[in-house]
Amino acid sequence: MQATTVSAINPRTCPTGSITRLQVELIETGMGTPLRIPALVARGRKNGPIFGLTAAIHGNELNGIPVIHRLLRSLDLGRLRGSVVGVPVLNVPSLLIQQRRFNDNRDLNHIFPGKPNGHASQIYVHRILERIIKPLDVLVDLHTASFGRANSLYIRADMTDPTTARMAYLQRPQIIVHNPPADGTLRGAAQDLGIPSITLEIGDPQRFQREYIRQTLAGLRAMLADQGMIPKRPRALGVMPVLCSSSSWQYTDRGGLLEVLPRVTQKLEKGDIIARLTDIYGDEICEYSAVEGGVVIGHAVNPIAQTGARILHLGKIAPPDDPHFQGRYTP
Repeated sequence: MQATTVSAINPRTCPTGSITRLQVELIETGMGTPLRIPALVARGRKNGPIFGLTAAIHGNELNGIPVIHRLLRSLDLGRLRGSVVGVPVLNVPSLLIQQRRFNDNRDLNHIFPGKPNGHASQIYVHRILERIIKPLDVLVDLHTASFGRANSLYIRADMTDPTTARMAYLQRPQIIVHNPPADGTLRGAAQDLGIPSITLEIGDPQRFQREYIRQTLAGLRAMLADQGMIPKRPRALGVMPVLCSSSSWQYTDRGGLLEVLPRVTQKLEKGDIIARLTDIYGDEICEYSAVEGGVVIGHAVNPIAQTGARILHLGKIAPPDDPHFQGRYTP
């Protein structure tokens, strides 16, 4: 099926009861040819919310792509209320050359909302907001770890906001981190537009991970059902997510060959050994201990570690009376 080229996404102009393939014109290349972003709009026969899914704003973060494909294929369009907008690749140039950053070497997810007149990345993200994000009522932005790292299935969300907190609990990830969006992210820019948004990190880069994809799909269907867009169905909830009030990375202070010992989702006590560093001759340089207790959200897998390399991403587990998680919701 051929895609229709448009200047902006408007789900209400798409035919009901079908999935429309679009190409959204965003910028022009150095040859003067259009650079277009692929998008899918599944529009139900009845009116309802516009639910947005975006993936690959970093060109090496791929797990979100099959999530979008499979979710839209599974929808019963005759019973769907509203529209699901899926954008499998936001950062087209980086995906094609298999790198994280945009082709001007900037990280797109740190410069939102961008500018209508600025450098290439600023214009690119500004037009993403104007031409793709603005019509949405809800947004889930899909990510993975970056090169040389492994991730759990976890969510960053403002857990003091009842709407985004509910979205996070419904997704039922392994870990939820309270993280108000204030760092130039797409999530933050969408929130500033009044669009409830969460960031969902789906495992590791440059690969498709079947189990994480399956779990993500189950959570997204629960969110759609909660919005009244699809019928609710029974769901085995499994283990309650580990709730974290904040998170931080621990780094090396020397260089060498790094071996990280804990696995993702493992809980640590302060002082637990988390990594060993050896030199190129195989002699141990030092060991690293956890500076505080918590849960491993992600960690380095690349053994080549110069001074200041990342070791692991540790979530600070929230106590039962943590104010960020009051009114905890169990779907």
